[in-house]
Amino acid sequence: MKRAEDLRELLQKIDRRGYPAYKETAGAYRFSDYILSIDHVQGDPFASPSKVSVIVSGEESGFLKEYYCNVWRRAALQDMLIRRFYQKADAFSFQAKGSGKSGMIAVSRPGQKILERSACQIDEKSGRIVFCLEIGFPANGRTVNARELEKILFSFLPECIRESLYAKAYSKKQVGDVIHLSDDQQTIREELKKQGLIAFVANGAVLPRATGVSDKPMKNAVKFETPVSMEVTMQLPHAGSITGMGIKKGITLVVGGGYHGKSTLLKALEAGVYNHIAGDGREFVITDETAVKIRAEDGRSVKTTDISMFIGMLPNGRDTKAFSTEDASGSTSQAANMVEAIEAGAETFFIDEDTSATNFMIRDELMQRVVNRDCEPITPFIDRVEELYKRFGISTVLVAGSCGSYFHKADTVIQMNRYVPVDVTDLAKKEASHFPLELAALKPAEKPDFQRMLFTSKAGGRDRMKIKTMGRDALSIDRETVDLRYVEQLADTEQVVMLGYILKYVLQNMSGGKKTLQEIVEAVFHIIGQKGMQGIYGGKYLAAGLAMPRKQEVFACLNRYRK
Repeated sequence: MKRAEDLRELLQKIDRRGYPAYKETAGAYRFSDYILSIDHVQGDPFASPSKVSVIVSGEESGFLKEYYCNVWRRAALQDMLIRRFYQKADAFSFQAKGSGKSGMIAVSRPGQKILERSACQIDEKSGRIVFCLEIGFPANGRTVNARELEKILFSFLPECIRESLYAKAYSKKQVGDVIHLSDDQQTIREELKKQGLIAFVANGAVLPRATGVSDKPMKNAVKFETPVSMEVTMQLPHAGSITGMGIKKGITLVVGGGYHGKSTLLKALEAGVYNHIAGDGREFVITDETAVKIRAEDGRSVKTTDISMFIGMLPNGRDTKAFSTEDASGSTSQAANMVEAIEAGAETFFIDEDTSATNFMIRDELMQRVVNRDCEPITPFIDRVEELYKRFGISTVLVAGSCGSYFHKADTVIQMNRYVPVDVTDLAKKEASHFPLELAALKPAEKPDFQRMLFTSKAGGRDRMKIKTMGRDALSIDRETVDLRYVEQLADTEQVVMLGYILKYVLQNMSGGKKTLQEIVEAVFHIIGQKGMQGIYGGKYLAAGLAMPRKQEVFACLNRYRK
C-alpha cells in the first residue's frame, strides 16, 4: 500500500497540469492511523465530486464492541459518527478555492430519524469503520490546483476524521446516551408485540413540528399527556419506568375539531416506524414497524392488482382481480394502495380522512337508498375495516373530523382537544346507539391474489441505466419517472436514491416473470443482508449517499414503475 507521503509527492508532481492528471491519485494510502482511499476521480471540476472513503480499524477507532454488537446499536453509533463528521466538515467545505465544485466536502446529513446509511458502515465483528464522502478536487479553470487539494487531504480531512471517527473524540457519556437510547427504543418495539399494541406515545413527548417544512420539534409546544384509561407503563433497561399511551391492536378512531392535533398525532405515529435522535421530542413514539400510511392517489399507475375486496366488477366489464390503469381514480388508487400494503406485509394502516376518497371510505344511508348497492361496485372501507382486523390481522388508526359512522366500528375513540388526547370511547358508543348503522349483508372478502410477476421489455443487460432523483418526490430511471410524492413515510432523499438502485437491480436481474413481487423483495433484502447495500449498488466502490428504505417503500416504488 502507498504511503501518505507518496500522495503528497504525487500532488506536487501534477500541480498545474491538465485536470485529468488527478486520475493518477486513485488508490489507497496509509496515513498514521487510517487509510485514505480515493475510489473515483471526477473528470472535470464541474462534474460530480470525487468519491473518497476513510477506513479505520476497530483497534484504532477504539469503540467498545458492545457499542456495535447488534443491529440497533450499530445503526445508532453509525448515525452519531455521521452527524459529528458533517458538523466538522461543514466548517471546511469550499474553504479550498477554485472553479466548479472545487473544495466541496459533501457528507450525508441525517435528519431527525436514524437510518442505516452507506456513509458510515461499522463491521459487526471487527469494528472496522468505512466512512464514505465526496470531495470536489480543486482546479483553476480546468488546471489541477494540487496545493488546495493537499490542504483538504492533509489538513481539513484529518481534523474531521480525528474529531469524529475515534472513541477518544467523545466522552463516555455521549456514546453511552446514544447506545442506551437505542436499547430503550428497541425494548419498546419488543414490548409492543408482547402487549398486543400497535403504538406507544410517551408522556411528555413533543409531537408538533417547528413548521410545515421542518422536522424539528416546535418550541413551547403542548407536551403529550396520556388519558388514564390508556396508560401503559414499560420498564426500560436504561430510562427505567416510562408511562405513555398504548394503542391496542384493532380499530382506533382519532376525532376532534380542526387544528386540535389529530393529524399531528397521526404524523407522529407514521414517523414512529423509525427511531429518532435524542431531543427530537418523539424519541419514545414507537409504532409497529410494518405500518403503512394509506391515502388516495389520483392518477397513479396500477398494474394487475387484485382490488376485488373493495371494488367489484366495473360497468365496462373490467376485471378487478387483476386491475390495471395508467390513471387511477381516488377510490381505485386507495383500494390499490391498501391491497399492495397487505402484500408488503403491513399489519397496521394509518388513514387520514382528509387525504382519502370519500366514496371509498363511506356511503351514508341516504345514498344507499337512492343508489342501490347493486349499482355501486365499491365496497366502502367501513364495511371491511372489522374484517381486515379479525380475518387478516390488520389494525387501523383512522383520523376523522366529519364522519361519525366509524364510531360503530371503533374499539377505541380518542378525541384530541387542544393537543391533549381524551378517551371518549364510551361517550361515542352511547351517542352512536342513537344513530343505528344499517349495513347490508356482505360476502366475506377473498384473500387478494399476490401472484403478480414482474415483466418488462428492459429486462437484463442494461448496465448503464441512468438514475436521477428529485428529492423525496420522485426518481427516474432511463427517463421513466416513478412518482413517490404520496409515499409519505419516506424519510430522506438518500432512501429515494437507494430505491433507484434497487429498481435498477430488479429490472436487470429479476424482471423475467419467474418471481412474484413478494419473492423479488425478499430476494433483494436477502442480498442486502448478506452483502450490504453494495450488493445492490454494485460497482467498484460504494456510493456515499444511500440510506435503507423499508420493505414497504420498496414495494411502493416497484408498484409505481409504469413499465
